[in-house]
Amino acid sequence: MDVGPKAAEEDTLQIYLDYAATTPLDNEVQEAMRQVEGVFGNPNSIHRFGQEARRVLEGARERIAGLLGVRPREVVFTGSGSEADALALLGVALAKGKGHVVSTEVEHSAVLGALRLLERLGFSVTRLKPDRFGLVYPEQVEEALRPDTILVSVMAANNELGTLYPIREMAHIAHAHGVLFHTDAVQAVGQVPFRVDEVGADLVSLSAHKFYGPKGIGALVVRQGVDLFPLVPGKQEGGRRGGTQSPLLAQGMAVALEKALRLLPEESARLLALRRRLEAGLFSLEGVELNGHPERRLPKLVNVTVKGADGEALLLAMDLLGVAVSSGSACSAGSLEPSHVLLAIGRSPKEARASLRFSLGRYTTEAEVDRAVEVFREAVVRARG
Repeated sequence: MDVGPKAAEEDTLQIYLDYAATTPLDNEVQEAMRQVEGVFGNPNSIHRFGQEARRVLEGARERIAGLLGVRPREVVFTGSGSEADALALLGVALAKGKGHVVSTEVEHSAVLGALRLLERLGFSVTRLKPDRFGLVYPEQVEEALRPDTILVSVMAANNELGTLYPIREMAHIAHAHGVLFHTDAVQAVGQVPFRVDEVGADLVSLSAHKFYGPKGIGALVVRQGVDLFPLVPGKQEGGRRGGTQSPLLAQGMAVALEKALRLLPEESARLLALRRRLEAGLFSLEGVELNGHPERRLPKLVNVTVKGADGEALLLAMDLLGVAVSSGSACSAGSLEPSHVLLAIGRSPKEARASLRFSLGRYTTEAEVDRAVEVFREAVVRARG
């Protein structure tokens, strides 16, 4: 029987509502990995031990490819979703040598970091501004394209707001102008219906630990015909990413993705009901406002700004009262820095600091949601002083 995440200190943390940050390893996934943990050979060796490891690795690749609607050779294993993002942007750009890249102001930090590096290398970058819901529209992509544009990169689902983007339409526009399209689908795969062949993207990033798989492995789907410069030179992964692969982690990723997609219809409905229950409690308090699109959003995620609250006090109070959520900001050197996503949608630095992200998951219960609302009310009183 699966059990939910447990805190290191049971008396200080009981309820985990930060599934957008990471998910616990599913019991079925753990068992599947245990079955191959004795397969220690290097999958690139030609002897029996190596070939046994290669069978596990390639079996996992085939299963993942089938679930995503692509060819096995189009799945490139990476160490994380962030690495997959970097490989997509930098790999395409370095293969081209020069040009213009279009992205948005609300991408994950991995994409934003790659964009900054591209600018230092002499590439031109356009960052599209979102509306107040965090949405970016296909028309904006089309207007930003130039004769020298080589790549458009827009995330499938925002990691802070949960806002879902019209990436299929964006990919179509990019292709109509002979431009490649990449999407960071780390928050979308396993959370909402997603097949690469239906979306039409040329490159897609995903990460196993976002859908109850192991940490330390991600993947970049690279469709046939896309030229990619390897950031880590080597013969592995078709010459696109050097380094000895882990059959153990690949096995875990494949099983986790299979289970996530199998449970997706019922789990999406369950999470949406829980989200609405949570929202009813959160928005019953005066001065609590939603960040993100009211409908076009991941079923599991609610991001709110608490007007008049001290952001750091709010987050600490939630934690001390036993509910793990995340801030709309990144914690740096003991102080809360305002989220670039919330600033981009028009929040002031003070409002951005006074924001919380609640993200539900496979083990979240109605009782936990109700308790989280109670804790939130008390935390708001404390944070408003």
